[in-house]
Amino acid sequence: MHVGVDSFVSSVTDPTDGRVISPAERMEHLLEEIALADQVGLYSFGIGEHHRSEYYDSAPSIILAAAAARTERIRLGSAVKVLSADDPVRVFQEFATLDLISKGRVDLVVGRGSFTESFPLFGLDLHDYDSLFAEKLDLLLQIRDNVEVTWQGRHRPALDRQSIYPRPMQDPLPVWVGVGGSPESFVRAGLLGLPLMVAIIGGEPRQFAALIDLYRRAGAEAGHAPEKLQVGLHVFGFVAESTQKAADTIYPGWHEMFTKVSRERGFAQPTRAQFDATSGPNGAFFMGDPATVAEKIKRISDQVGGVDRLSLQMTNPRLAHSDLLRGIELLGTEVAPLVATE
Repeated sequence: MHVGVDSFVSSVTDPTDGRVISPAERMEHLLEEIALADQVGLYSFGIGEHHRSEYYDSAPSIILAAAAARTERIRLGSAVKVLSADDPVRVFQEFATLDLISKGRVDLVVGRGSFTESFPLFGLDLHDYDSLFAEKLDLLLQIRDNVEVTWQGRHRPALDRQSIYPRPMQDPLPVWVGVGGSPESFVRAGLLGLPLMVAIIGGEPRQFAALIDLYRRAGAEAGHAPEKLQVGLHVFGFVAESTQKAADTIYPGWHEMFTKVSRERGFAQPTRAQFDATSGPNGAFFMGDPATVAEKIKRISDQVGGVDRLSLQMTNPRLAHSDLLRGIELLGTEVAPLVATE
């Protein structure tokens, strides 16, 4: 099993002195974090995509290109690229270019995103949420598999024998499908034979076992080899010297993030009791000292029928840069070796 980090590049208020970190300094910190992840042997680092004031990741391919120039081994990817709101031609061109810069270290994880700001921003109708993604994924895969493309759809002008360049170093460019809890999304990925990245942000991870099994069965029935049907998990968490320290370090920022989202969506306000329960042995958060986090990764993998990759999302608006660097170090030097053979 491979272990990595995902980041939404949250804006940060330094908990030690209350100073708001400037966007430029936050980007500098982010590149230091990615470089450290490379140095300590982590497998991957992913950058999300949001179009909100509290995140700086609206242009993930540019961030990843800067990271590619500063790293040597770590795989770099999107977490996720909001394909519904973009042009598949440009998405392919950007990530093919990134693949060349990184010398073949790119994974393109595409999805619909958990926020909807990109729809009005780019003049899209939210009622087309499902059809936009299905159509654009179809075009993206045609571009990936063919230099010259003839294609027609509802949401984008047609292509007539158009050649699309550059071509990536990896052939084919790895395209993963990022999913939440929709059975249709799991089936779609399986039928297409694409690797699956499951975002688990609440509940109990073992509840996803049935959906992951649905993905594998759909893939098998479509004739895809088992090795093509890889499964990754995108989860929230943090690693520190002790489980208590991990929870206490992350909780203030978690409370700030989820209070804002709860107000927007009409949910009940988050509590420390809810946080602690979700951080427990069966909860969605992977929180604790290295041994605790590694044991949970192995247990959840067994519960869902096997996991090829796990990415720990440690974005937090109240997390000191030094604490995040230490969490990345522990994840790479102590957690990853414990789960590598699983």
